[in-house]
Amino acid sequence: MDRSVRAAVARLTGGVSPHAFLGAWGDWMLHLSRAPGRQLDLAERARDNAMKLAAYTLTGDGERAPPPFTPKSFDHRFGHPGWQKAPYRIWQQSFLAVQDWWDYATEPLRGLEQQDADRTRFMARQALDLVSPSNFPWSNPEILEETARQGGRNLIEGAAHFAEDFIKTVTQRHDPAPKGYEIGKDLACTPGTVVYRNDIFELIQYTPQTDKVQAEPILIVPAWIMKYYILDLSPHTSMVKYLVDQGFTVFMISWVNPTAEQAGLSLEDYRKRGVMAAMDAVSAIVPDERIHAVGYCLGGTMLAIAAATMARDHDDRLASITLMAAQVDFVEAGELLLFLDESQVAFLEDMMWDQGYLDRPQMARTFAAIRAEDLIYSRAVRRYMLGQQDLPTDIGVWNGDTTRMPARMHSQYLRGLFLENRLTAGRFAVEGRVIALKDISAPMFVVATETDHIAPWKSVYKTQLFTDNDLTFVLTKGGHNGGIVSEPGHPRRHYRLSHRPAGAHYSGPDGWPERHPARPGSWWPEWAAWLAARSSGTTPPPRIGAPEQGLPPLGPAPGSYVHLV
Repeated sequence: MDRSVRAAVARLTGGVSPHAFLGAWGDWMLHLSRAPGRQLDLAERARDNAMKLAAYTLTGDGERAPPPFTPKSFDHRFGHPGWQKAPYRIWQQSFLAVQDWWDYATEPLRGLEQQDADRTRFMARQALDLVSPSNFPWSNPEILEETARQGGRNLIEGAAHFAEDFIKTVTQRHDPAPKGYEIGKDLACTPGTVVYRNDIFELIQYTPQTDKVQAEPILIVPAWIMKYYILDLSPHTSMVKYLVDQGFTVFMISWVNPTAEQAGLSLEDYRKRGVMAAMDAVSAIVPDERIHAVGYCLGGTMLAIAAATMARDHDDRLASITLMAAQVDFVEAGELLLFLDESQVAFLEDMMWDQGYLDRPQMARTFAAIRAEDLIYSRAVRRYMLGQQDLPTDIGVWNGDTTRMPARMHSQYLRGLFLENRLTAGRFAVEGRVIALKDISAPMFVVATETDHIAPWKSVYKTQLFTDNDLTFVLTKGGHNGGIVSEPGHPRRHYRLSHRPAGAHYSGPDGWPERHPARPGSWWPEWAAWLAARSSGTTPPPRIGAPEQGLPPLGPAPGSYVHLV
């Protein structure tokens, strides 16, 4: 009965535990109430902000005077030129002044839990974003200008968009891909063949595009929180196509989109019947060759677990390991930690117990809330007030192609890795025996992205702290997805690179970007050269599948699992 009640509440709150956030408010207010010096400091901050705002308002030359408060780098709500004119500039600055005060007020206090301070700041920011002057037609100059230009047609079209989105949300309707973005034709269209399938994944072997290929094949392990084709988008942005064109034999795992009947799938299932089963299939198709293993996001975490287990068990099939935007230590896992403590995990577990999985829209709302300024409110203004359609993009279509997370696996992931950080604490056991990342001897290529709020680059960097192997670290421009999908020719891209020999002393991330100058362009060519240098030479392309080994071709890529909704 208790779990059913909590599951019902969880559906209403989108899986966010109200107990965790109410506790954060209480902790912050209690510590602030016994800190009179801090209270005086906040009063002075409020006075200073009010004086700055008054001075800016009374200058009479505000359109040319520098504003005292500026939006955050990711906040694009006030980019329209109309915000520089009265009275809109005053409303904008008033909002930013209050935002500045709350950011200052929720800085850590002596004795206050850091997570509670961060949560209080997050909740204050959510409340402020709700009443931002950019959200309302009468206080947003861009909306007023567009309404006057179109005679109100934008508001009529915006209302139709709102009704459409509301019905879609209530009915959980899954729209087909827009024209020009069809899966298997326009996206995920690199030629290949499904050569293995079980209840967890399909394995795709891509058709060679060169007369000779590197002897060692590449196996890519994507995250099962997303469809695999983020790495095989349209032909000009496809990492898979780039690798095949460079003369590599590429295999890709395409995870199933689990249903409630698969609620019992565990992390061990994804390791053993997922990653290791794929590796066995690759070894059967390309025998006597080691494998370049590549893991992205959660797939990279699982690959690290699999590699440490292989090292412990003296399985030396790995030629190299590439981890892209993947964490092995979760102490500094960014703003997702706002949503994770015992109360929150228990809340999610009850919801998953009821429905058998965590649905991707529930996770998407969490990711969007972290950047609500841009991902929620800016989009809402464009769509509902300006009447603008969402223009389809390859990465946008992929982002809307939602997946689910099995209840048991997701609970183990949240508890064992995020909440208890067992992997780097020496408490993560596989088949009853603890594994250690420092046992891995295969060379590593670790990629982090500068503005990643899912796997912050300093957290990804800590892979160096828990390994002793030869390791190349790359920090590239962009976010969690855009920094990885960074094809050659993409404008205004750069990356930084360092190399740590096996057994070298650890050097922390502070000051690392300053010590390693930016290199223009994409990091993909650097990676391809790194893989080639750790390969044994070129050979004729391998066959497709291995029928005599029980691996006959099962059908063309992208297979059937990618189409499951």
